[in-house]
Amino acid sequence: MIVPLACTHKEDNEIPEQDVFDVSGVVTENGLEVASGDDVTFRFHYGKGPSQTDKVILKADNGVDYTCNIKTVGSDYFTFTLADGIESGQYQVYILRGAARRFVGNTSINITSARKVEPTSGSTVYGTVECDGQGVPGVVVSDGYEVTTTDNDGIYQLKSQKRNGYVFISVPSGYEVSSEGILPKFHSILTAPAITPERRDFTLTKSANDKFTLYVLGDMHLANRTRDISQFAEFAKDMNASLNSTSGKKYALTLGDMTWDLYWYSNSFEFPQYLNEMNKDFHDIQVFHTMGNHDNDMNEIGDFNKSVRYTKYLAPYYYSFNIGKIHFIVMDDIDYKDVGTGSELRGNYKRDFTSEQMEWLAKDLSYVPKSTPLVIASHAPAYMPNGATTWKENLNGKSLAGQADTEDFLNAVKGYDVHFISGHTHRVFNYYEKEDQGYVEHNLGAVCASWWWSGHLTEGVHVAQDGSPGGYSIFKFDGADMEWKYKATGHPDSYQFRAYDMNEVKKVLTMSLAGDHPKFAPYVEEISKYEPNDILVNVWNWDPEWTVTVTENGKELPLVPLWANDPLHLAALSAKRLAQADASSTPSFLTASWNHFFKATASSATSTVEVKVKDRFGHEWTEKMERPKVFSTSDYKSR
Repeated sequence: MIVPLACTHKEDNEIPEQDVFDVSGVVTENGLEVASGDDVTFRFHYGKGPSQTDKVILKADNGVDYTCNIKTVGSDYFTFTLADGIESGQYQVYILRGAARRFVGNTSINITSARKVEPTSGSTVYGTVECDGQGVPGVVVSDGYEVTTTDNDGIYQLKSQKRNGYVFISVPSGYEVSSEGILPKFHSILTAPAITPERRDFTLTKSANDKFTLYVLGDMHLANRTRDISQFAEFAKDMNASLNSTSGKKYALTLGDMTWDLYWYSNSFEFPQYLNEMNKDFHDIQVFHTMGNHDNDMNEIGDFNKSVRYTKYLAPYYYSFNIGKIHFIVMDDIDYKDVGTGSELRGNYKRDFTSEQMEWLAKDLSYVPKSTPLVIASHAPAYMPNGATTWKENLNGKSLAGQADTEDFLNAVKGYDVHFISGHTHRVFNYYEKEDQGYVEHNLGAVCASWWWSGHLTEGVHVAQDGSPGGYSIFKFDGADMEWKYKATGHPDSYQFRAYDMNEVKKVLTMSLAGDHPKFAPYVEEISKYEPNDILVNVWNWDPEWTVTVTENGKELPLVPLWANDPLHLAALSAKRLAQADASSTPSFLTASWNHFFKATASSATSTVEVKVKDRFGHEWTEKMERPKVFSTSDYKSR
C-alpha cells in the first residue's frame, strides 16, 4: 500500500538532529486502511530515508510499541510489514537504529478484513465483525447515537453523523475482543469527514465466560504526588496476588477519576502516563473504563469537548458490552454542558444523564431481554446516605427535556434486575430500592482512599474519609448469579470491619494531636460524647442483609446504627493535616461522617467483648476484643 503525501510534525521532546541519525522528510497519513498481512509503504524526501537494517516502531497511544521489519528501501520510499497483533488505532512512528530512535510522524491505522464490503446508500460507517474468519451475526454496533446489528454475514451499516468520532461494538456473550495492553479493543476512532464512508472492522474470539470474576476499581487519582505512584505499586501487588489466586476468566472495570485533571499539565501526568503505570503493573487482564469528573479536560468548552482526550486514549464515555449472562452498561453522569474553560470551573458540573445518553440507552436495551441482569457503571452515585438510616437522590442536575435524574434513570431500566456501581465519594455504601424496582446500588470506595494522603502522612495506613480502607471490589459471576466483596489493599480478605474501644480512643483523639487547630474541635467534641464503655464498629461494606452482633459474657448487647466519624482516619490523616496547617485554613480530605457504623455499650471498661459480622452470603468474621484495647495507628498498618 503506497501512502500519499502528507505533512509531518516535530515532537516537542524530539532528540536534536545532530545527536541522532539523519532520517527526515518521511510522509505519513491518517486513516490508513490495511488488511491483515498487508505491507505499508511510506515515502520520504531529500534522500534521507531509513536503512533496510533499521526497524519501524509504531507507538500506540497507550504506550505499547510494535516493532515492524523494513522489507525494502527505494530511492524515495520504504516498505515495512506490520507487526503481528497490531490493532486499529493512532500511532506515533519512529525509525529505530541500534539503540537510538527517531520520531518521523503520526499515523492512524485501521485493520480491515480481507473480505470485500461496500457501504450501502447513506451509510457512513460500515464494516464486519468476524471470529475465526467468519462473520458473526447479531452483534450490536453503535456510534453512541445510531444503533444497529450485524447481518447474517457479520456486516453492519450505520448512517452515522460521526458526532462522537468513534464506533463501537457491544461485545457479545461468549466472545472477547483483543487487547492493546490493558485496553479491550471494542471501539475505533473515526477520522474522515461525516459524509465520507469509513470502514471499521472488529475481530472476536470465542470465550467460555459464563463464569468470571470482575475486579472493580474506584477512584485512583494518579497524579505523581503524595507518593501516589509507590502506593499504587502496593495496590497493584495486592490485586495481582488476588488475580493469581483466582481461577477462570477475569476482567476489570474502573469507576472514573483514574487521573486528576488538575495535575495533567503541572505534573505532566495524564492518560498516557496512567496507561504506562497500568500496563507496567498489570498483564493478561482487560480493563474497561468509566469516565469521572477529573477525567475531563478543563481547557475545553462544554461536556462533549471536555471528554475528547478521554475518548482518544481510553474508551467511549458511554457504551455497553456483555460478559457471560450479564449485560454491562457504562455511562457518564457528570454533565459539563455549557461549562467554559478554566480549572476553577471543574466543580461546575451537574449530576445527570444527558438526553443523548438516554436515547442511546433505550436503543441499546431494545436488544436486551428483561431476563438479562444489568450491571450499570457510572462515576457519581444515583443515591447518597442522608443520615444513619435515610437516603436522598443524588442525580438531581436535570434542567432540559430528555435529561435524566435518578427517577428518570430508574424508569428507563424498570423491569430489569439492576446492579448500579459507582465511585466518586471515596466511601463505601450499598443502597437497596424497594423490592419491586429490582435496583441495588454499590458505591465501591476508592483505590486511592483519601487521595493517597493517609498513607503519605501515616505510612502503611491507607484509609478513606469514612474509615473504609483503600482497596477494590471483587464480583464473582456464575451465570446470572453474582456475589461480591470488598478487598482492602495490604490486608487479608478477613479485614471487613474495625472495632474501637472508645474509652481508649478518647485518650488519643485530643486537641493536642492536631496541634490545637480549631477545626479539630468538632471532632473532639463528638468523640467526647460517647458514653463510658462504648464500642464503635465500622462495617464499611454493610448492607441490610448483613448482621452485626456485639456480645459481652455471652450476652448480646443492644446495637445502635450510627452516623459517625472514623477514629482511625481522624488520627492518621485529619489530625496530622491540621497540625501542619495555619489556624485559619481548612485542609481538604478531612474525616467525614458516614452511615455504616454501629454502637454498643459494655458493662465495664475491662470486660472482653466479641464482635461478629456476617455478610449476605454467609461469610462470617469475628474479633475477640480484650479490653482495654489500646488505640494506635500502628495496629492498622498494611502488611
